[in-house]
Amino acid sequence: MSESRWDAVDSYFATHLAPDDEALHAAVRDSETAGLPPVAVTGPQGKLLHLLACVQGARQILEIGTLGGYSTIWLARALPADGRLISLEYSPRHAEVAGRNIARAGLDKVVEIRVGPALDSLPRLADEAPAPFDLVFIDADKANNPHYVEWALKLTRAGSLIIVDNVVRGGRVADPDSADPDVIGTRAAIELLGSHPRLSATAIQTVGAKGYDGFALARVLA
Repeated sequence: MSESRWDAVDSYFATHLAPDDEALHAAVRDSETAGLPPVAVTGPQGKLLHLLACVQGARQILEIGTLGGYSTIWLARALPADGRLISLEYSPRHAEVAGRNIARAGLDKVVEIRVGPALDSLPRLADEAPAPFDLVFIDADKANNPHYVEWALKLTRAGSLIIVDNVVRGGRVADPDSADPDVIGTRAAIELLGSHPRLSATAIQTVGAKGYDGFALARVLA
């Protein structure tokens, strides 16, 4: 089946199940205008994140990788008025664009963007002894995925949900001989999710406007 068919189905689902409102549309538009890479989740994927956060009854969300704030908006809209979302973003430029997009969506009171390498920000966050996060969404540099999963475990509780994006890599995740750091990091994360005694995990392959990819989902057991 062709990618054009995938795109058409994605468009149909987005129209009927996950339409962009003005804030979401503007977040995409302004991210494109600023030259941010077009790698944000799609509308249906954003709606999936939103529904998962709702099912979790999430009050505290951690996002690793903000980009232009599109997924941040979907996730933050699932929070109660006194909820909190902390998003970690490496690039000051991306964080600036995301901050404007999040403020336009009226979510700047519940969303905090922290700028810098996530592996520097995460220890500082842990030192603050925050309430355990109910949901962690990992969508940053893929080579560090196993490290992000380890930190997610330190910052969550039994019943929390950890989601890792872009785990299929166009099918390359199945190649044990790949020299691509993104594939190597993703494979290490998948194997960690599958072997860790505190996690129960699965992965879902997706096709659509962003090609062939998928999510891994893990529930923290203890």
